[in-house]
Amino acid sequence: DFEQQILEGETDIMVSHKEFATAGKKPGLQVWRIEKMDLKPVPEALHGSFYTGDAYLLLYTTAAPSYFIHMWIGEECSQDESGAAAVFAMQMDDHLGGGPVQFREVQDNESKIFIGYFKKGIKYQKGGVASGFQHVVTNDANVKRLLHVKGRRAIRATEQDLAWSSFNMGDCFIIDLGQNIYVWYGSKSNRYERLKATELAIDIRDNERRGRGTMHLIDEGEEPAETLGPKPAIAPCGSDDDKVDAGNKKKGSLYMISDASGNMKVSCVAESSPFKQAMLSPEECYIVDNGVDGSIFVWKGPKANPSERKAALSAGDAFHRMTPLPQIQVIPAGGEMTLFKQFFCDWKDKDETTGVTKPYTIGRIAKVPQIPFDAATLHTNKTMAAHHGMVDDGKGKVQIWRVEKGAKAPVDPSTYGHFYGGDCYLILYSYNLGGREKHIIYTWQGLKCTQDELTASAYLTVLLDDSMGGSPLQVRVTQGQEPPHLVSLFRGKPMIIHLGGTSSKSGHSETASTRLFHIRQSTSGATRAVEVEASSSNLNSNDVFVLKSPKVLYIWRGTGATDEEMEASKHVVGFLGGTPSQVQEGKEPADFWSALGGKKEYQTSTGLKKMVKPPRLFGCSNKTGTILVEEVPGDFTQSDLATDDVMLLDTWDQIFLWVGKDANDEERKEAPRIAKDYVNTDPSGRKGLPITTIQQGEEPSTFTGWFHAWDPKMWETDPLERIRKRF
Repeated sequence: DFEQQILEGETDIMVSHKEFATAGKKPGLQVWRIEKMDLKPVPEALHGSFYTGDAYLLLYTTAAPSYFIHMWIGEECSQDESGAAAVFAMQMDDHLGGGPVQFREVQDNESKIFIGYFKKGIKYQKGGVASGFQHVVTNDANVKRLLHVKGRRAIRATEQDLAWSSFNMGDCFIIDLGQNIYVWYGSKSNRYERLKATELAIDIRDNERRGRGTMHLIDEGEEPAETLGPKPAIAPCGSDDDKVDAGNKKKGSLYMISDASGNMKVSCVAESSPFKQAMLSPEECYIVDNGVDGSIFVWKGPKANPSERKAALSAGDAFHRMTPLPQIQVIPAGGEMTLFKQFFCDWKDKDETTGVTKPYTIGRIAKVPQIPFDAATLHTNKTMAAHHGMVDDGKGKVQIWRVEKGAKAPVDPSTYGHFYGGDCYLILYSYNLGGREKHIIYTWQGLKCTQDELTASAYLTVLLDDSMGGSPLQVRVTQGQEPPHLVSLFRGKPMIIHLGGTSSKSGHSETASTRLFHIRQSTSGATRAVEVEASSSNLNSNDVFVLKSPKVLYIWRGTGATDEEMEASKHVVGFLGGTPSQVQEGKEPADFWSALGGKKEYQTSTGLKKMVKPPRLFGCSNKTGTILVEEVPGDFTQSDLATDDVMLLDTWDQIFLWVGKDANDEERKEAPRIAKDYVNTDPSGRKGLPITTIQQGEEPSTFTGWFHAWDPKMWETDPLERIRKRF
């Protein structure tokens, strides 16, 4: 067993590879495929697409920097390729100083962290490198494949035989015929599943087809004959979705790996959690076995000898081979994540970072200074976040047009960086890479723009792309979901998003007499200023706000706000005009509250003052006939709240149950029990947390404050219907 030899240290390991030269040099995700026992990079446009006959190596780098190494093994992958992935993972770990957290991922059973990298979903494709399938970006008009889309939070699309026999009424399918992409909705699938399948199909069109595929949305029974021919009777529904639960909400066991007695021994330290942090000796290695949940954690003590570290890896491997979901995570001291630390009732980190806008760091650098987003220092300052898609430092040429009466109207460069919710914009970014000119077209669509403008923006994007020979990368951006690279184009200034209205001189730019701007710096370092309704209930202790009324102009600094957010507020004041007064939370004068219509309850959770653990969001659904709880992977947003489910938000000192308006009676009835069980079975021993149940549309500020720029009108129109109207 090649992989076992690696884990036991019986194979010589080369500690360098040409691909390691760029590994971890900047924040974001890097993906390689194992091809002929070597590493070959996967183009960024194809990240999230995996061949089932292959093995992959992934590296995610945070701004700290900290590192996550993932080995991904397809279900039809050969043992040699799997072993090669293990070799390269250990080589990369050595190359990065032994600080990374390592994961062994298996198709269909990936960790939440892994799934979180691919918010639009993961695609499994048949074949592999041995079959001649290559990862190449093409506009292949002859491609023919069928993707079966499953999942509501963790979206997986698996390639099936292109035949009606692969279909069922309960799921959604994507029929990809190259120039035409059909999204087929089973009659028994629900709106949220249809929405996710449609978003995935849009991603295929924009990335794999470079925006050239034509989308078709089809309900069962309305199929055009040219798709797959005459339709026979199909299965009523598919097999149950993968059984999922609330993450690691189960008891674990703690084992120690030691050779202190002269022989390598594995001994049980505690049969069930919660554990004490003092149980972990820095001279030893340990295994936390959460086998009932399919997770094995291997913790490497900082002073453990090499033989113990190798034995821990080997023992961890033996543990995970006996579990139903073979997930293994190798964690260095100082790199512990929430999923590991929650098994300990008294865990304390050295130099804990505070505030949810500051990065929760792992790895060798425990404390990270917060600095403003400055695109000019992107490549020289390792703490400058650049997340996914930071192709360069943002210093290239920028041209912006507003969609007006079906045509492009140039935007005054002095107003670049200002976006209005009633408008759509085209942003053309040109830059030089290796002596070649490259282009990106960002199509920004405001939440309040008209259907005609949405249609026109898509049409104008294709025209602009065609005029440039089809070479640009197209990125469609919905208001509130702007990628960091787009924000970086405005020379370090915050991206300012105005509430409703339009910037068109011929239109009606309706602005309220009293305006409130919410300023927040993300963990990636990008700063946005989003206009919200001028009410004190929208304040948040963790951020900065700018308030202007006919009588006052204030910059309000919350207790947990950063200096960079304060600096960004100056740009907001600059366009509002006037001389501001700065006010600290808790020291507000009477006219401040008066301008906001009086003092109301707002988000002041103690969790914002010392945020060690990030909040987590779960969906509670019985769409498969059984109540299941599934975590939303990655950073969650308001759009992750499924209106036909009950959602559970865990902020660590409080539990919220959010009841969607379309949730069924069983979900409503069972949700309180699930929340109680969730707390009572927490491996850290948390008990007695307050559980608040709230209805969709009646959210208090203590709930909405965990979401950036909460939009109370988001659900006035169905999100699936908004997408369908575009096609």
